Amino acid sequence: MSQGNINYLLELWGFSHMKHGSSGLFESYKHIYDTIDAIEEGNSDAPWQCFKTSVDEIEEDAPNWKQQEYEIWYRNPEVVVRNILANPDFDNEFDAAPYVESAKTNKDDKDGQRRWADFMSANYAWHHSDMIYEEDPVNNDGAMYVPIILGSDKTTISVGTGDIEYHPLYLSIGTVHNSVRCAHRNAVVPIGFLAITKDDRKYDNDPNFCRFKRQLYHSSISAILSTLKPAMKTPAIYRCPDGHFRRIIFDLGTFIADYPEQVMLAGILQNWCPHCTSLPTDIDGSGGVVVRSGRVLG
Repeated sequence: MSQGNINYLLELWGFSHMKHGSSGLFESYKHIYDTIDAIEEGNSDAPWQCFKTSVDEIEEDAPNWKQQEYEIWYRNPEVVVRNILANPDFDNEFDAAPYVESAKTNKDDKDGQRRWADFMSANYAWHHSDMIYEEDPVNNDGAMYVPIILGSDKTTISVGTGDIEYHPLYLSIGTVHNSVRCAHRNAVVPIGFLAITKDDRKYDNDPNFCRFKRQLYHSSISAILSTLKPAMKTPAIYRCPDGHFRRIIFDLGTFIADYPEQVMLAGILQNWCPHCTSLPTDIDGSGGVVVRSGRVLG
C-alpha cells in the first residue's frame, strides 16, 4: 500500500475516533513505520538501517538513472551472524569443523563410500579451511571456520517507488545443518534490500547503464558486508549454539541466486553463461572454457 493511501486510511480512522475525544493511534504513515522500527522483539540489536548512494559526476543532460539517489536498506550482518551462532535451538544441529563422512556398504568395505550431507561435509569447506590456516598459521590455528551463505532473488517487493526496484538479500551460515535452514527456524535471515534501477528500454544495451547497474549491485553488497571483514582476517570470539565460546573466522562461502541475479553478479549479457565462455547459441556445448575468480581452469 502506498504512503498516501496509508495516510488517507489513517484520516478516516481518526475521524471515527473524534467522537471519543481521540485522533487515532497513528498520525501518519511515518508514525507507523517509526513504531515498527522501534520494536525490539525479533530485532536482537540488528535494526534496519539505510544508506544512500548516487553518481558523483552528473552531466546536464544525464539520463534519469544517473540523477537519482538510491536508498539501500540493510541490517548489520555481524550482529545477525552472532545471533544465529548463539541460538541454543541449533545445538546438536551445527558442525564446528569440516568433516569427511564415509558409509561402509558391507563388512568387507574398508574405506566406504563418501557421504555428502551438510555444507561442512563438502570439499569446499575443507579446502578453504586449509587455505585460511596456511595464510596465518599462528593466529588462525584452532579457529572455527564459519562460511557465510548469501542469497537473492528477483522478487520485486516494492510498490510506488518509480524507477527503482528492491530485491531482498538473505544470509545464513554453513555451520548449521541443511534441515535447520529448510525448517524456517531463523537460520536464514533477510539482511538487505538491494536497489535495482530500471529505466527506458533504450538504455538496455547502453554500456554505461549496464556498468552502473553492476557497480550499484556489487557496491551495495560490499558495503552491507563490511562489518564482517575484521573477522575474516583475525578470529573473533563468539558464543556457539552449544554454549561454548570459540574463536571464529568468517569466509564468503557461496551465493545462491537464480539466473537473473547471476547475470547481475557476473556482469554478463542476458542468455550468456555466468560460468564459462560457451556461446548463447550453444550454451551446452563443449567449446567453452570454465572461468572463475579471474583464473582460467582447464
